[in-house]
Amino acid sequence: MKNTDLTQFRDTGTLYLSAPEAAELIRRQGLPFCLQHMAEHIRADFLRWADFDKTARVAAHSKDGVIELMPVADDHRYSFKYVNGHPGNTRFGMSTVMAFGVLADVDTGAPLFLSELTLTTALRTAAMSALAAKTLARPDSRVMALIGNGAQSEFQALAFQHLVGITTLRVYDVDPAASAKLVANLQGSGLQITVCASTAEAVKGADIVTTVTADKAMALILTPDMIQPGMHLNAVGGDCPGKTELHGDILDVAKVFVEYEPQSRVEGEIQHKPADFAVTELWQVLRGERAGRDNVKQVTVFDSVGFALEDFSALRFMMDSALRLGMGERIALIPQLADPKNLFDMLNAAAPVASVKAPFRLAA
Repeated sequence: MKNTDLTQFRDTGTLYLSAPEAAELIRRQGLPFCLQHMAEHIRADFLRWADFDKTARVAAHSKDGVIELMPVADDHRYSFKYVNGHPGNTRFGMSTVMAFGVLADVDTGAPLFLSELTLTTALRTAAMSALAAKTLARPDSRVMALIGNGAQSEFQALAFQHLVGITTLRVYDVDPAASAKLVANLQGSGLQITVCASTAEAVKGADIVTTVTADKAMALILTPDMIQPGMHLNAVGGDCPGKTELHGDILDVAKVFVEYEPQSRVEGEIQHKPADFAVTELWQVLRGERAGRDNVKQVTVFDSVGFALEDFSALRFMMDSALRLGMGERIALIPQLADPKNLFDMLNAAAPVASVKAPFRLAA
């Protein structure tokens, strides 16, 4: 922990980065720069995997979606992300995924940094996908099929362009408007984009296939007949119990990689596989402890569900960037007391509150 972080907290409060400020921070540094450096932060933290106190996320499921808490910590910093997944939110003009997070000092518990994580999660998910593909896909991969063209699709496309070397996109979504939105947003990116009429058409000839669909269902977005030797599959959308994108037979003929196996067993594509189904955690490949792709014809799968350590890395990057650029604002999230043992004195020092003329009663 940097002593200056704790000193600034004591002197001026928690550093807060709002959603508009996060967007401005990314614009000022450039999206390719942010994706690259976020991937580097993730890689650096995965390389010290054993330093972290890890747990699968805590989820509260409902018929319409899920709300999750994702904690992780090392000896110096603790982080958590609050995040939801509600596919029907667009009916109300709200995002399917919304998130915020905290980076705190382990020694004192002080919340050093409070940040939006909706936009940041899109970047960190794309950076994680690209890091995995850089590690597992064939080095000559240049064509990617992108199935699901919703809120995270552009970030995935640009991460694969700038970090992996993808030059051509073949895209498909059940909603043509989503594909049109993606094409409009990526105009001028340099990517060659073809909008396809089906998943099968999009996948044909692809080196990498990224699935990032939103429906909370045991879907079969990819089936065995679509898979060609040497493909790398980046399965992003299957990220909670009862939600998958790949036919189970694909996993049986592929080499499967996960982030944190205890969480992936519950939430990932492997949730319907037996407990002895073989997978490799990606950190083991990054550290050189396990092999990645064995040959050019092998099919590899990154069963991505999103893990708290990636958010820890993303929060580190966003906090460091905000401090370097002089962005964000300091807020009094936690009381600053003259006498730390006298919390009640805050009420004595506060401005008088108008008296309540009628007694307070709970509503019936």
